[in-house]
Amino acid sequence: MKKKEVFVKWTGNKQFVGTDSGKHSIVISSHDEANNTGMSPSQLLLLALASCSAYDVVNILQKKRLQLDALEITVRGDQEPDPPWTYRQIHLRFVLTGPDLTDKAVEQAIELSITKYCSVAATVSGKADVTHEFEILGK
Repeated sequence: MKKKEVFVKWTGNKQFVGTDSGKHSIVISSHDEANNTGMSPSQLLLLALASCSAYDVVNILQKKRLQLDALEITVRGDQEPDPPWTYRQIHLRFVLTGPDLTDKAVEQAIELSITKYCSVAATVSGKADVTHEFEILGK
């Protein structure tokens, strides 16, 4: 089993610094007036999903030798109104640019990411319905 370890340090109020095993850090905080300096933990989860899938999609398209010039992903998450504010619906919108991209290749890359390779998608899909759509620009 692969083990990962990260570190979170409280810096005061409702603010924290999170550091990964490679010593990369990010500021994490609540989003109220006194603490609006970092990302909220629940939005970090959405970013983790988007970046995990982005990594996979880029990798898959490169293995297919398809030129990818740009990739942007917007993620929308719908949370329960009461604690623990579980995400129940998460939707990813991929916008890709590249001269060789086809609908079939892009759909396959995204589907493989969401259903097979992305550890974050595999983890959250037990609680949330994860859906996606894509658009290829410049076709």
